[in-house]
Amino acid sequence: MEHPIHRVVDVDIVGPYRVRVSFADGTNQTIDLRPVLAGEIYGPLRDPEIFNQVKVDAEIGTLVWPNGADFDPATLHDWPEHASAFQALAQRWEHVKA
Repeated sequence: MEHPIHRVVDVDIVGPYRVRVSFADGTNQTIDLRPVLAGEIYGPLRDPEIFNQVKVDAEIGTLVWPNGADFDPATLHDWPEHASAFQALAQRWEHVKA
């Protein structure tokens, strides 16, 4: 079974917690990440100063933040197919006690 490998080549912040992600295959996704910013890794990204530090890691081809948060580029590429499952996970992360 073959799975396409997607690589992020550019990111632009287009609104609060919204990014436009460009991929090596020439496609783009505009993604509102606010609903998935929960839990130990993604929760700190609710701070706009941290969120706005998003960069493309050219080596691994995805979005990264200074706190170590990142997303699978295949998930970003096919965001409409994965968004609701990711949001359900984020809701569970919100309820996890330290």
